[in-house]
Amino acid sequence: MKSIIVSMTVVAGMMVAGSAMAVDMPPLAKKNNCVACHAIDHKVVGPAWMDVSKKYKGATKYKYSNNGSNAPDAKEYPLVEGLMMKVSKGGHGNWGSAAMVPNDPAGTKQGEIKELVEFVLGLAK
Repeated sequence: MKSIIVSMTVVAGMMVAGSAMAVDMPPLAKKNNCVACHAIDHKVVGPAWMDVSKKYKGATKYKYSNNGSNAPDAKEYPLVEGLMMKVSKGGHGNWGSAAMVPNDPAGTKQGEIKELVEFVLGLAK
């Protein structure tokens, strides 16, 4: 009986560890220093990526302006494209007072940014 309980405990621990590993920051996030401001499950400087994913779950559009999505000059874009603009060009006003710094103002890392945006959006499945 003890061996069954021990085995079940080990399996449960492995399942928890496996699910934690499934949401580790991808290497691309580390390469682009996203980890300086973001974590998967808690606020650092910017919002937790899980919170971002939950906020946009089911959304198809994103309003972008460097001054925030509620600014008078905000324009509506398809969700992924709008979030890519936010990551690339930066902005503020969506998650409090901390600004998102521009991460690709020259537009040379769009493939990487798209991959990261899609990763974030996929967290809250």
